[in-house]
Amino acid sequence: MAIKILADSTCDLSPELIKRYDITLIPLTIIKNGKDYHDGVDIVPQDIFDSVESGNGVCKTSAVNVHEYQDIFGKYSEKYDAVLHINISNFFSSCYQNACLAAQDFPNVYVVDSFNLSTGSGHIVLDAAKMAENGVTIEEILSTLNKTAPKVEASFVIDTLKYLHMGGRCSSLAALGANMLKLKPCIEVIEGKMTVGKKYRGTFESVVENYVTDRLKDRSDMKTDKIFITHTPCTKDALRIAEETIRKYADFDEIIYTNAGCTISNHCGPSTLGILFERK
Repeated sequence: MAIKILADSTCDLSPELIKRYDITLIPLTIIKNGKDYHDGVDIVPQDIFDSVESGNGVCKTSAVNVHEYQDIFGKYSEKYDAVLHINISNFFSSCYQNACLAAQDFPNVYVVDSFNLSTGSGHIVLDAAKMAENGVTIEEILSTLNKTAPKVEASFVIDTLKYLHMGGRCSSLAALGANMLKLKPCIEVIEGKMTVGKKYRGTFESVVENYVTDRLKDRSDMKTDKIFITHTPCTKDALRIAEETIRKYADFDEIIYTNAGCTISNHCGPSTLGILFERK
């Protein structure tokens, strides 16, 4: 059975993984200075950072619309026995609802809500691609993904609340207090929604070590096939410490580095790092 895997650009998988598993990404729209761009196509995170530093503020994001999904679904539904599209959580975007509406026109197109973002969603995409490559039926893939999605654990630590504040997701008072206390919050995805978890203090490198320790120490409920370190631009020391701390507390078969795309970058800014893995 020939199955095509599609995903929103927000899944933040690396170009190598996208190519290896022949995954097609559907880009969200990024609105910068009143002009529309396509995530990862004609705009990259550094463009967003440059816009903020120049005083133009953060960009806005816009969901893929029904017509865009219809065009892409139509293209692949004719070539494959089944087309499987995986969306960013419906709590973050209307992409999932739009994709479901578009899929109604095609009997062989299936849509899955990852209930996550970034490589939290990427976990689901990669699992689906591997199953499709191994000849698993579309029915079995859908059943597995629906069970796996709630078990993906996604979180990030961020160095500054500047971007969340500018994007309207953090009050001025909270941002001021956090900056004065040099707090670096952990952002978690729980039941498809983004929440603020533990708040750390110190250098970003020391925060990364404490954050990874808190996520992994004394855990026996983790699948150890893969873990993502997904990040916006940060120091080499922060990346090194993240990997060393992971290896200290868990024995994953793969530690996969990926760069966060425009969505995470627009909301969290540079020096953001997360570890993302699946529970058993």
